[in-house]
Amino acid sequence: MLEVSHVTKKYGKNIACNDVNFTLEPGSLTVLLGPNGAGKSTIMKSIIGFLKYSGSITVKDIPNKTPQARKILGYIPEMPSLYSTLTVNEHMEFIARAYKLTNYKDRIDMLLKRFELDDKKKKFGDELSKGMQQKLNLCIGLLPDPEILLLDEPLLGLDPHAIKELKNYIEEMRQSGKTLLISTHIIDSVDMLWDRTIIMQNGQVKANVTRTEIEGRGKSLEDLFFEVTEGIEKDDVSPDDKKDSGEA
Repeated sequence: MLEVSHVTKKYGKNIACNDVNFTLEPGSLTVLLGPNGAGKSTIMKSIIGFLKYSGSITVKDIPNKTPQARKILGYIPEMPSLYSTLTVNEHMEFIARAYKLTNYKDRIDMLLKRFELDDKKKKFGDELSKGMQQKLNLCIGLLPDPEILLLDEPLLGLDPHAIKELKNYIEEMRQSGKTLLISTHIIDSVDMLWDRTIIMQNGQVKANVTRTEIEGRGKSLEDLFFEVTEGIEKDDVSPDDKKDSGEA
């Protein structure tokens, strides 16, 4: 479905991603884990076509930067980028027209209701709280209903209801056959069903294993994360170390 092959991204002499390789299978949910600065956001932005890089990224054997691939790929960034002079409803209408969607009114209403923005339709982007901006960010990304969806730290800034609703929605997408890649550095946030995890550190893929393989070793995702990123067993990690790594 989506193949990342020997992708390297440099900023001057700094290597943000170094020879990254992985494949997303159709209808799978893959969790992209790693400490801050591991290269997760860089590879996500490379996949969606925002960055120049060396290597190859294809979607159904189509180069990721082509118009055909862009119709298949969707992206929800970590930080919302809203227009201060557009209302909530106008943001959704703008995206619907940009993607040339049809019969989208009911879908807009459904998304705004699920993420508790249905009473904020006339609010401007700069009138929303940070949490509401993140909810609108999610609704904008979900509206086109792409076959492959990349989500970069999607739970940050959300209230408990929105977190629960997003996790439910992610599972619904997974069950419907969508292919999902969720990037995060907080392991506790990915307690939903997932099929594979890719762990990055210092711009490289350090582990690429399925949930079944991890559980077959009698380990948890947390166990694997600390072994890969710190070279130590979970039981050797102090509470302070976990807090520093975003796991407490």
